[in-house]
Amino acid sequence: MSAQLKELLHEVTLAVLPISLVICLLQFTLLHMPWDVFARFALGALFVFSGLLLFLIGVKSGLLPMGETIGAELPKSGSVAYLLAMAFVLGTVITLAEPDVRVLAHQVDFVSEGLVSRGLLIWVVALSVGICVAGAVLRILVGVPIARILIAGYALILILSFLTPEDFLPIAFDAGGVTTGPVTVPFILALGLGTVSVLGGKSSFSDGFGLIGLASIGPVIGVMFLGMFYG
Repeated sequence: MSAQLKELLHEVTLAVLPISLVICLLQFTLLHMPWDVFARFALGALFVFSGLLLFLIGVKSGLLPMGETIGAELPKSGSVAYLLAMAFVLGTVITLAEPDVRVLAHQVDFVSEGLVSRGLLIWVVALSVGICVAGAVLRILVGVPIARILIAGYALILILSFLTPEDFLPIAFDAGGVTTGPVTVPFILALGLGTVSVLGGKSSFSDGFGLIGLASIGPVIGVMFLGMFYG
């Protein structure tokens, strides 16, 4: 067994085993769920363990190298417009594949009884992330301090919070959270680090990170505007 696989097994075990032990302890001391329900939980925990292990293997062998390669190759085209357009497309499509976004959209669609459809919310979040990823890449190229962008973004969110219907406020902030999911985070991080690696005078430590923080602002603003439209 390779050292990398052993490390992944250790990580997944530490992630899944504690909550499984807590549920088992509660089952025998407090909950006393029907055994068929507890058996389904045990089977689900096994599926989560296997799925998380396979996902992390895929991230380390596929998503991260691919994101770094794309990030390193795009600036070589010499066209800022092309780089930003591709950053927008990649940010959008990777968010469409994010399972956390689909879970939120499904719940909102169910609770609102179809008023806010699943597809509409997914596309609003995905396009918002795409715009912010392109803006984050532009920030790297221009060299604008990330603190200024974050202050401006959250100032806009604060202003919009007074204009957005109250029902949409929690959805908007949850939309910002679900974009930091297991598919989006590794790819966008790798994209930023790959972009910085080929740009002269840029620091991987100070310039390569921050794309996730900036990307999470977009869905909050996007869903707030959606709420203002519905309101």
